[in-house]
Amino acid sequence: MRKNGKSDLMPFKQLIYNQERLEALLRDELGKNRQEIAFHSKILREELGSELHKFTNSNDQRFARLTQLNEQKLDKLRETVERKLTEIQQDNSKKLEDMRATVDEKLHATLEKRLGESFQLVSERLEQVHKGLGEMQQLASGVGDLKKVLSNVKTRGIWGEMQLASLLEQVLTPEQYAANVATKRGSQDRVEFAVSLPGKDSNNSTVWLPIDAKFPQEDYQRLLEAQELANSELAAAAASSLESRIRQEAKTIREKYIDPPNTTDFAIMFLPVEGLYAEVLRRPGLCESLQREYRINVTGPTTLAALLNSLQMGFRTLAIEKHSSEVWRLLGAVKTEFGKFGDVLTKTKEKLEQASKQIDSAAVRTRAIERKLKAVEQLPPAESVRILGQYNDDSE
Repeated sequence: MRKNGKSDLMPFKQLIYNQERLEALLRDELGKNRQEIAFHSKILREELGSELHKFTNSNDQRFARLTQLNEQKLDKLRETVERKLTEIQQDNSKKLEDMRATVDEKLHATLEKRLGESFQLVSERLEQVHKGLGEMQQLASGVGDLKKVLSNVKTRGIWGEMQLASLLEQVLTPEQYAANVATKRGSQDRVEFAVSLPGKDSNNSTVWLPIDAKFPQEDYQRLLEAQELANSELAAAAASSLESRIRQEAKTIREKYIDPPNTTDFAIMFLPVEGLYAEVLRRPGLCESLQREYRINVTGPTTLAALLNSLQMGFRTLAIEKHSSEVWRLLGAVKTEFGKFGDVLTKTKEKLEQASKQIDSAAVRTRAIERKLKAVEQLPPAESVRILGQYNDDSE
């Protein structure tokens, strides 16, 4: 049994021995493999390091050459750019210099031209100013003379009368107005101008429209001076004085010149200055009071011209009405004469018809004579002239 047991364990021991030997061999092989791997790895690392060092050196050299080449190219490009910039700067400097010279020349010429024109204009204006100052001095002296002239009451009256005469002469005909007319019966007072109006009767009587010029220059001048000084009290006093003067003049015109039916029942007060007329209109109720109490209408140069134009249109209407009956009678006479002319035309027509019939009869007889004379031989013209004589168309 024991001997059989030992014989049974031998294979196991051999197997264990073989396994241990195999493990030892494996460990030995593994160790050798690790050594070989480590050796080969070291060699590979050395080779890789050498190759990497060579590659690095090669790249460094290539990069150095590339850098050097780029630097050379950049140097050349920089030189080229600097050269071009220098040329451009020189060209621009030259062009700018030419432009500056041209601009300076043009500016100098323009400046000289403008300065010349300005000096000429200033000279002309100074000459005009000098001339204007001379005219203003003359005007001032003329205004002074006019003021001296207008300070005389008689001279002011003559000036207003001349202005009134000018307006009447421009609008009316000489037959439609008269100067220095005694409009009131039994009075020697004569109004400056009076417009001739046709009367209502059929005797061609005349009704006068008195027009008198008034110019209260002192009162108006005091009013203007007070208004320039902005003194309300003086202005009110001057305006009241002017109103009183206008009322007094209106009363004088009514008493001296209004005499119906020889005149119209109203008269016209002519103020020769528009400013004075405006001041009269500005006084509240003054014009209405003059019309109501004194039968006086106040006018200025513009309003009088409009009134005279209205009168002129009235004169034309009256002339048309006056001559309309004469035109109608003339048309009646023309109608009568036209009837007689129709009778004369009828008789003339009959005479012409008789003459036409006689001419037709003569033509028939002429053709009959020609038929009779066809058998007669015709003589030459010279022979016929010798026998009958020369026929003359002007013998009649």
